[in-house]
Amino acid sequence: MGSSDKLFNRQRSLHQILGGSFVADVVLWRQKDVTVGILVGTLFAWVVFEISGYTLLSLVSSVFFLLFTILFLWAKSAAILNRPAPPLPHLYLSEEMVNQAACFIRSHINMLLSVSENIALGKDTDMFVKVSGGLLLISVLGSLTDFLTLGYTSLVIVLTVPALYEKYEDRVDTYVLMAYRKLRQLHYKFDAVCVSKVPRFNLEEKKLS
Repeated sequence: MGSSDKLFNRQRSLHQILGGSFVADVVLWRQKDVTVGILVGTLFAWVVFEISGYTLLSLVSSVFFLLFTILFLWAKSAAILNRPAPPLPHLYLSEEMVNQAACFIRSHINMLLSVSENIALGKDTDMFVKVSGGLLLISVLGSLTDFLTLGYTSLVIVLTVPALYEKYEDRVDTYVLMAYRKLRQLHYKFDAVCVSKVPRFNLEEKKLS
């Protein structure tokens, strides 16, 4: 399948478009254990939130309270009974890790600010349409469901749709391009039959007046 037969005439694979990193491997199910773990973990969290009525803050506080209590009592009893302490790693953030995280966050924030500036100044119409459509879609979906369900559903879509598309890429591209060409033909016909007659109609009205 040539690049002209692919969506957007792209020449790179979907894995390369997604960055070609560990995240792309997870999204495309090349790290199946990690992907399944994320889906199962988020499903469990969603069920806990929905059934128990916990909020995120209350659940996190309860989990940390239980964890710290167990570790504290374990350490105290181990000191009294001459047993080994809890096997905890050294909790420490190196300066290199902090700098890498800061650079990553700064680059993405600057990219977001640059896109926002271009939209606000009217320099990027296509991006304005995409962002507006995305925000409108989020607004509509947000009015239909709660944030937790929306987040879980979005995660499921992110972890399933790209993998399915990669598996059936040739078929999807073929049918989507066929539909796009049909819609473009209909657009040309509509333009020739309806839109092109609008100026003539106005001219006829002027002549009659």
